[in-house]
Amino acid sequence: MTTAGTHRRDLPPTGHDPGCGPRVESHAIGTDAAGTVAATLKALADPLRLRMLSFLATAPGGEACVCDLAELADVSQPTVSHHLKVLRDVGVLTSDRRGTWVWYRIAPGYKAATSTLLESFAPAAVHARGEHPHLAGLEDADAALEHLAAELTATHPEVGADVVLRTVRESYTALARSATVTAHLLALTDRFARQRLADLARAPHDPRPQVLFVCVANAGRSQLAAALVHRYAGDRVVVRSAGSTPAADVHPAVRPELAALGASEPFPKPLTDDAVRAADVVVTMGCGDVCPVLPGTRYEDWLVGDPALASPAGVAAIRDELDARVRALLAELLPDLDLPRP
Repeated sequence: MTTAGTHRRDLPPTGHDPGCGPRVESHAIGTDAAGTVAATLKALADPLRLRMLSFLATAPGGEACVCDLAELADVSQPTVSHHLKVLRDVGVLTSDRRGTWVWYRIAPGYKAATSTLLESFAPAAVHARGEHPHLAGLEDADAALEHLAAELTATHPEVGADVVLRTVRESYTALARSATVTAHLLALTDRFARQRLADLARAPHDPRPQVLFVCVANAGRSQLAAALVHRYAGDRVVVRSAGSTPAADVHPAVRPELAALGASEPFPKPLTDDAVRAADVVVTMGCGDVCPVLPGTRYEDWLVGDPALASPAGVAAIRDELDARVRALLAELLPDLDLPRP
C-alpha cells in the first residue's frame, strides 16, 4: 500500500511499469532529425508552395523561373520569390541566376521524396474518406491460389509448375498490399499472374515491340499511356503499365478518360523485374531510378503532369500530351502504322 508522498518500491524511478512491455524510445526518430524534418514539413505546409513544387517536378527540364511560377499562381513576383526562398532555405530547392532571371529546380536529394509526396501521399490525403474496409483476404487463400496455379500451368507448360505457383503467390501478395477491398482480389491475381507469365515466357521469335510504362502509383499517367498505345496499335504492340508504389485504385479523375479509350477494368500493378526484362522500351514518368537498367533495353523519361490532383481540364491536357508522345513513339516503333490525325 502506498501513501501520499511515497513511491511504490516495485516501480523503477521513471514510473514505468515493467509489466506494460518493452520500452521503445530507441526506435523513435532522433530529436535532431525530428527537428530537421519538422522544419522542412513546416516549409512545405503551404498550398501555394506545394503547387510550385508540383510545377517544378513536371516542368520541361525540371526547372522554372519566377515569372513562370507567378503566372501559375496568379500572384506578384515578390510573393513568389518569398515562397521560393522559404523552400530554398530548407534545402528543398536550388537556384541559379541567368541574366536577369533566377531559375529554380528541386534539389537532387529531394527528388525522390518529392515524388513520394506529390504522387503517393498527396492523393491519399485528398481522396481518403473515413476508414478503409479491413483487408481480411481470402479465408482459404492457399487452396484458391493453388487451384489457380494448376489452371495456369496447363496454359504455360514451358514455364514450369513451380515457377507458376511462385508467380501466382507473389502476384497475390503484391496486390494485397495495396488493396482496400478483397472481393475481386483473386480475379485480379489471375490477370496479373497471366501477364507476368506471358512476360516470362516471351517467345524469342515474337516480332512485336513490347513497351512498359512506369510511374509511381500506376493509377494515372502510365495507365493512360498504355491505353493510348493499345487504342492506336492494338495487338501489334505488347503494352504494360506498372507502379513503383502502386495505389489501391485508379485515380477517379482518370477513369472517364480510360473508359473513353476502351480500357477494360484497369487496376494498379506493382513493377516487376520480369516486365522490365521483357520490354524493348521502358518509359518512366516521375518514378525516379526504381527501374533496373538492363542492356539492350531503350529507356525514356517523360516529364508529364500528375493527373491525381488535376482539374478535369488539367486531366484532359495531360491526356493530350501523352497522346502526342505516344504517337511519336509508335511512329518510330511501327513506321507503317496508319495513325489517325489528332
